[in-house]
Amino acid sequence: MSSPSGDALQSAVESNHGGKATFVQFVPVREMSGSQTVWDGVVHVFDLKGSSSGAFRAYAWPCGQGDGPGDGKREIFTILHSPLVFSPVLAVRASIMAGAR
Repeated sequence: MSSPSGDALQSAVESNHGGKATFVQFVPVREMSGSQTVWDGVVHVFDLKGSSSGAFRAYAWPCGQGDGPGDGKREIFTILHSPLVFSPVLAVRASIMAGAR
């Protein structure tokens, strides 16, 4: 299964957080726990204007393989920039930590 396009990620940011998202860059991220890779992928960074959250930036990336039970679609994660999540790496870490709860 192919990865969602940048347009799909942009649409997910706008749908989840409101406002208009403009692509800025993509950043490769590899998150390790000891010697094991926990997550390895590319995070898309978007500037965000007009969001009711007041955030000026958002991070988005696809996750999952699309080969498990269900409809086979990859999930798209979106996280707003905040004082605690101010980089693509921290956005991925926040997502991993939220999933561990």
